[in-house]
Amino acid sequence: MTGDLSMEVSSRLGEVRERIAQACRDAGRDPAQVHLVAVSKTFGPEHILPVLEAGQRLFGENRVQESKAKWPELRARFPDLELHLIGPLQTNKVREALGLFDVIHTLDRPSLAAALAKEFAKLDGRPAPRLLVQVNTGEEPQKAGVVPQEADAFIAECRDVHGLAIDGLMCIPPADEPAAPHFALLAKIARRNGLSTLSMGMSGDYETAIALGATYVRVGSAIFGGR
Repeated sequence: MTGDLSMEVSSRLGEVRERIAQACRDAGRDPAQVHLVAVSKTFGPEHILPVLEAGQRLFGENRVQESKAKWPELRARFPDLELHLIGPLQTNKVREALGLFDVIHTLDRPSLAAALAKEFAKLDGRPAPRLLVQVNTGEEPQKAGVVPQEADAFIAECRDVHGLAIDGLMCIPPADEPAAPHFALLAKIARRNGLSTLSMGMSGDYETAIALGATYVRVGSAIFGGR
């Protein structure tokens, strides 16, 4: 990456950070409660490196195989980075995912909960990734996630049947609807299940998400540019 492009990416990252801080001030929240996940899916190490060098340490990826190809070398250079899986996880990729990711945002079905529990039992004291349940707040048939009316039962199943600790919830609102009602619904489900971690908000709506309680915002294009 040229120096000019590196400066451009660093500038965009700085702007996103300032907008997050301002959204926190507007909402009367402590900025330390809101964590920026830089969504680096489809971008190579040459694009990610300037963002790491600018101090960003949380990154989001959609696919296990893509992450396996590009992140081990970067993690060797930046051992304090934190990698988040924000795309669907196939049950046959669970073992690989546990070796790559620190947080999994997309737990969404009983078969995946069972597969995670089985692999967690083999970790021999190594830290397990933190788990978030994905809620399909818009009940879109093409989108992953448990529907809202089944979320409480699924969270209970993860905890009571599979012995999984659930850290929080994640959602992706429908693209053609206002995001705020979906964020508010996710926060409501989280409260009644004793969960404080909310992964919600992307490049176009993260300030709204912060106002409604987001603790992780997932921002890609506003940092890296168009794909």
